[in-house]
Amino acid sequence: MAFDRELKDLPQALRWREWTARVEAVLFASSTPVTRESLAPLVGRECVIELLIEDITTELRERPYEILRTAGGWQFQTKTRYADAIRAARGVPDDERPFTPTEALVLTLIAYLQPITRAEISKAVGREVGRDLIGRLYGQGLIARGPRSPEAGAPYTYVTTSRFLAQFGLESLRELPDISQLEDAGLLPR
Repeated sequence: MAFDRELKDLPQALRWREWTARVEAVLFASSTPVTRESLAPLVGRECVIELLIEDITTELRERPYEILRTAGGWQFQTKTRYADAIRAARGVPDDERPFTPTEALVLTLIAYLQPITRAEISKAVGREVGRDLIGRLYGQGLIARGPRSPEAGAPYTYVTTSRFLAQFGLESLRELPDISQLEDAGLLPR
């Protein structure tokens, strides 16, 4: 029996409810952002997925989780105000501890200057950035190896990942704040 995406035998209200349930189920089951292209086969050709997502979002308003548009798709996430409760219940493993200032700086440099080598990062930071620090960010899936640099020795470069986008609630790198805005806000020295 073929999957019935159109549901023409159902009244419009029930059809909409079923499409909404399908989309919500797929988002709930996915640990990564789900793209529009992945959701399209679940609903009728005339269905507007963004409107389904809006309806689900409205239903979730009072819940401790929400749907976030990130990394080119949608994903469930716990609302920020519940982060401490989750950490307390689970304990805080080392790989989920807050970033040190140096780790945050390195991740910021990679996000803004990618692809970038470890030597270039060290030069920008003003001291050697160790493999352990890069390894931690890599192990969390926030960065990945980029293309080899054309400089002598062809060192690896580093780039951010879709997990980076999801972790920071960004749909794309274009949503990163402009550096001049960060300087104006006093978050970066000029």
